[in-house]
Amino acid sequence: MTSELAAPLSRRDVLQAGLLAGCVGALPRSLRAADSSAPLITKPIPASGEKIPVMGLGTNQFGRTPYDDVREILKRMQQLGGTVIDTAALYGDSEVQIGKALSELGLTQKMFIATKLNAPGGPGDIGGRESFDRSMQRLQKVDLLFVHFVESVEAMMPLLTDLKKQGRVRYIGITSIRTPQYPQLLEYMRKYPIDFVQVNYSLGDRSAEAEVLPLAEQRKIAVMAAVPLGGGRNLLISQVGDRTLPAWAADFGIASWSQFFLKYVVSHPAITCAIPGSSKLEHLEENQAAGRGRLPDAATRTKMEQLWAGKA
Repeated sequence: MTSELAAPLSRRDVLQAGLLAGCVGALPRSLRAADSSAPLITKPIPASGEKIPVMGLGTNQFGRTPYDDVREILKRMQQLGGTVIDTAALYGDSEVQIGKALSELGLTQKMFIATKLNAPGGPGDIGGRESFDRSMQRLQKVDLLFVHFVESVEAMMPLLTDLKKQGRVRYIGITSIRTPQYPQLLEYMRKYPIDFVQVNYSLGDRSAEAEVLPLAEQRKIAVMAAVPLGGGRNLLISQVGDRTLPAWAADFGIASWSQFFLKYVVSHPAITCAIPGSSKLEHLEENQAAGRGRLPDAATRTKMEQLWAGKA
């Protein structure tokens, strides 16, 4: 498989162009989308042992997604067993839409809600405690609170620690999807009693494997994988060309390339969950299906890496 970048395409573009027709088109919908008969895969949060589904939902596009679509996506996600929702104060009206939909559906207490803030004066219109209070007003509860950018960690960690001590949030963490910031992130992972980190990790970007993931395992920090399908010109599905899935992928319930990429991510021992963005119902269903059935073992992960590198 080539690692050379193609022109950026959306998943819809790829599917409509027939690039995946050889492996997806002939399959029944129960395999292409969510096969609810396969067991839901969960992993424990190291800090508590609480188990959460390995497949979550990224919502950075929800601020510009029609509300009815957001509502249907969240409703369907819960029906399929998903609970982990990742949002942020910076994601436009994402928190507003999520909070309203979950309240109307009666699902607020059933979902695991993560959001993010920054220091006052940083990115966004507000920061600090004011940002958190607004997030609580919008979402009604926050299970996991992240510092959104590494630059805000020193200023915001006392607030996060205090909010956890008060029981206003259950977990705290730091996010960074900029690989050059990993040295600073590693320092903070050693310095602060955090429960989660969120980093970029995909079959096309495994830089977190060098130091971040091993340290997370050592210090019992959960890892939420952002952009697990790649992003921008690195959107993985745009790079598969007309390749068909290998026959052995079916052994792990993999029926599409997006499920191939997602199962690779969540099969890493250090990864607790992944948060692929889904602003379309059909994408949500396909992604959630990757959180059911079997996970690839170490030998299969190596085969997946070799396939991606064009060695097999």
